Amino acid sequence: MIRKLLQLMRKGEGREGGMHQAAILLGVFSLVSQLIGLYRDRMLAHTIGPGPLLDVYYAAFRVPDFIYLSIASLASITVLMPFLIEHMNGNGKEAARKFLNEVLSGFFLLLLLVSVLVFFCMPKLAHVIAPGFSPEQTRQLIGVSRIMLLSPIFMGLSNMLGTVTQLMRKFVVFSLSPIFYNLGIVFGILFLYPRYGVYGLAIGVAVGSLAHLLIQIPTIVKAGFTPKLASRLEHSTLRQVVSLSLPRTLGLSMNSIALLVILAMASRLSPGSISIFNFSLNLETTPVGIIGISYAVASFPLLAEAFAKGDKERWQHSILSALRQIIFWSLPLSALFIVVRAQIVRVTLGSGAFSWNDTKLTAAAFALFTIGLIAQNMILVSVRAFYAAHNTKTPLIINAFCSITIVALAWGLLHAFQTMPMFRYFIESVMRVPDIPQAAVLMLPLAYSIGTLLNAWLHWVDLRKQYLTSVGNLPRTLFEGISAAFAVGLVSYGSLNIFSYVFNLNTTIGIFFQGALACVFGTAAGLMLLYVLKSESLFEFLGAVRKKFWKVDFVEPGK
Repeated sequence: MIRKLLQLMRKGEGREGGMHQAAILLGVFSLVSQLIGLYRDRMLAHTIGPGPLLDVYYAAFRVPDFIYLSIASLASITVLMPFLIEHMNGNGKEAARKFLNEVLSGFFLLLLLVSVLVFFCMPKLAHVIAPGFSPEQTRQLIGVSRIMLLSPIFMGLSNMLGTVTQLMRKFVVFSLSPIFYNLGIVFGILFLYPRYGVYGLAIGVAVGSLAHLLIQIPTIVKAGFTPKLASRLEHSTLRQVVSLSLPRTLGLSMNSIALLVILAMASRLSPGSISIFNFSLNLETTPVGIIGISYAVASFPLLAEAFAKGDKERWQHSILSALRQIIFWSLPLSALFIVVRAQIVRVTLGSGAFSWNDTKLTAAAFALFTIGLIAQNMILVSVRAFYAAHNTKTPLIINAFCSITIVALAWGLLHAFQTMPMFRYFIESVMRVPDIPQAAVLMLPLAYSIGTLLNAWLHWVDLRKQYLTSVGNLPRTLFEGISAAFAVGLVSYGSLNIFSYVFNLNTTIGIFFQGALACVFGTAAGLMLLYVLKSESLFEFLGAVRKKFWKVDFVEPGK
């Protein structure tokens, strides 16, 4: 089975009509990456636990991430791919290779320069990133951030080279990169942290980002795009890329700034608040990586190619098809995760230094993040639709507005939680976290999810207004998704209560089987309902699986 899977993935899964098959394969590899990521978080929770040291580690990501988003994203896959397609269609591979090397050289030098400048400015920046940190935490934050400055350089180059791997439909290689990135971080936790402390964790991040880059090099060379520093940079080429990508980069930077502000707020709360926020966010991004990113990556080459050829009908069909699958999967998963949130957190993170209060807080924050799951997935595809149409201004305006909204909501909700006893009592009761000092941190994921839902709605309104002549079967898919979510949530909740009398919930294995069986029964109920409803999305997915892995026909009921 594994050998067949690898053979199929080498044949180019992203060709016309194969978007769903490519997305499934990307989802498989993303699942592996996310499982390694969950193991990474479990080791952090077990070894260190939410507290001052782990807060330093997570806060240290903010500046390197901002550099990556604000510099490397100027030459990202979504920007470079249309240019590469135009060069290859117009002047051949040699012109495309020359263009790519010029862009690589220019942005590598810019990333290096900015990283060096930030290295010397970190003592000043540390007080802006985490104003609530103690002097010792601030000192650690400076050193850890400096080591992590290698990350945006390696990841930026890898992201640019990823344009070629996606253009060549080498989705396997592209999907392996985040796996190796997470393995590097795990290496840092297991082998470097015991010797070098939090600085060992930072070295692991640098090693992982380097592995993220190196895994793509053989494929790039084989495709005839060996990366080289250009002896001469064409400023017109760089200006062309920057002029198109600048609005996109500003939009991403706004999101990054919003997270910076949120974590600055969290640094003023109880110790461990930053860790709780990041643990819950990482859990919620697992389905985002499997669903949203898989469909976004699989659909973008088709969207860019269709728009470049003026095939608006195919472009519209691709975007609606991707959105249908995202709605189809996101709604039931959201219901499932909200119901079994405590079991998920306890099994994945709950050991060692991770206390029961940490579990309850992380589970509550995870549920609040999950409210915006469908929105995050839809944004990933909607934004790429705009980019494929060479429209980067609309996502910029929407992202900027929603980022400001998230920050304002976070401040307002925190203020209300800290000054209005009735509001605090309501939140603690609904989220089942009474009398936990760190509960104020829950206002941050709540604000983030509300802002994300607004973001997705605004993207959809503009996409519908500017480009789509119809919505296809989206209303029916929405109805099916809501129905399946209701069935999944109801059956899962009932199963949890039943299995609470069967398994010993004082043990990890008991909690695991309680949650796992609740998920199985809930998922089965949802699938049965979708089968009865003759869900087109369900049979489309099953058909894509059949074509890739098995030769079994799935017959719709009534046929």
